[in-house]
Amino acid sequence: MSSSTNNVLVELEHVTKQFPVKHGVFSRARGVVHAVEDVSLTVRKGETLGIVGESGCGKSTTARLLLRLLDPTSGTIRFEGRDISRLSQRRLRPMRREMQMIFQDPYASLNPRKTVEQIVSQPFAVHGGVSSREAKLRVKSLLEVVGLSREHSSRYPHEFSGGQRQRIGIARAMALHPKLIVCDEPVSALDVSVQAQILNLLRALQIEFDLTYVFISHDLSVVRQICTRIAVMYLGRVVELAESERIFEHPRHPYTAGLISAVPRLTADGHKSRRRTIIGGDVPSPVNPPSGCVFHPRCPRFRAGHCDVVEPQLEPTPGEASHVAACHYPLERWPEDETEMLDRRRTPVAEAEAT
Repeated sequence: MSSSTNNVLVELEHVTKQFPVKHGVFSRARGVVHAVEDVSLTVRKGETLGIVGESGCGKSTTARLLLRLLDPTSGTIRFEGRDISRLSQRRLRPMRREMQMIFQDPYASLNPRKTVEQIVSQPFAVHGGVSSREAKLRVKSLLEVVGLSREHSSRYPHEFSGGQRQRIGIARAMALHPKLIVCDEPVSALDVSVQAQILNLLRALQIEFDLTYVFISHDLSVVRQICTRIAVMYLGRVVELAESERIFEHPRHPYTAGLISAVPRLTADGHKSRRRTIIGGDVPSPVNPPSGCVFHPRCPRFRAGHCDVVEPQLEPTPGEASHVAACHYPLERWPEDETEMLDRRRTPVAEAEAT
């Protein structure tokens, strides 16, 4: 996880975010939702860091913490080496130019009462420094950059398809020439053919404008296409982090292996290349997470008296320091040890040590 300081754009250090749980408007908090727990991540300049996991695992909350759209309960957030964890909104405002977001739903993220020109030029109105005439010229230029026509600037969002609306959202995010763009499931609401077009556009813009992306998704096939590194989250915690291809070819955490096995994959002769690994059970409540390893109630490599008592830390893979996983009994081989994963379920520690 270490990287040259000069090459790091954003850094999260032991960041935690908890939301109080209340019953009724005026009642006291009766607990907290552990949305993000002790997450440490670095986002390097020019890369695409993917954050994946099931719904409710803390992906979007982590993204909003990165942008300081949410205040952390504890921990440190740095942008280009500057601590922004406790900055006021007034002091954060100049830095907002450097951090933008592309939202999931292109139908909900655009104001239906405003024209495309008004939507894309909104960042200029907020941050100033651009005349009305110059703003109009920039809007038309941005529309061409994202593959739309200049004439589209006078139209309203309802006149566009889903893919075109997402291009408008990308143009808005690009308006102030940011260094970091958080893509919060930007293609999940689009058709597969349109997804490919948007991903190709994002790649082209990254190269042309030297952008850094944080890409949030639950679709591993999409993440594999665009991401440089991948962080896998479960119940608010990062359980594995590595280069993209390393994650897919040699996952170390059983949860990661289960997610990857759910992605259809065919061999040259048209047959499935590996047997499906099913992750049993349901995600525990983030209000009352399990003790020890939070994945232990669903883990096929569970060891009573160890996994449910001691919380695993992110540890590097032997010979691969950049590949870290939080598991007491990480996978050694993939996919050959899938059968072993199932056979060893609920084995006591003593028996495991004896074998």
